[in-house]
Amino acid sequence: MTRMGTLSHPLLLGFEEIERLIDRAGKGADGGYPPYNIERIAASVENGPELLRITLAVAGFTQAQLDITLEDNQLVIRGRQDDDKEREFLHRGIAARQFQRTFVLADGIEVRKADLTNGLLEIDLVKLEPERMVRRIEIGNAKGGSVR
Repeated sequence: MTRMGTLSHPLLLGFEEIERLIDRAGKGADGGYPPYNIERIAASVENGPELLRITLAVAGFTQAQLDITLEDNQLVIRGRQDDDKEREFLHRGIAARQFQRTFVLADGIEVRKADLTNGLLEIDLVKLEPERMVRRIEIGNAKGGSVR
């Protein structure tokens, strides 16, 4: 049985990759940890590219315990903390835990920088506008049906 996806309309050609990205984003829903914000930042130059910022609350993580990668249009943020065996806790409300948070980025979105300040990991993205391209397609005249 053939799977009919949401983008399988006969007039939507070549959108299979977008459908796969949507599927991956749905599977990548990794609960609520760590909490995050996504905000639009005002462009510093008029008519400049759109700027976006993802802010994750990663209190207790050091820069060495965080890893940010870009894998096939997926921005993956991982945090790994080791349990400190030398400390004796009377109450443990702050868990040493791992996390992975994934964001699927559209074509044309680039990661500009990442900073860790006061327990907040800020990742700045820039959304580049694609060049508008118009190309005229010539129509051939194939008389007789022969191919050369």
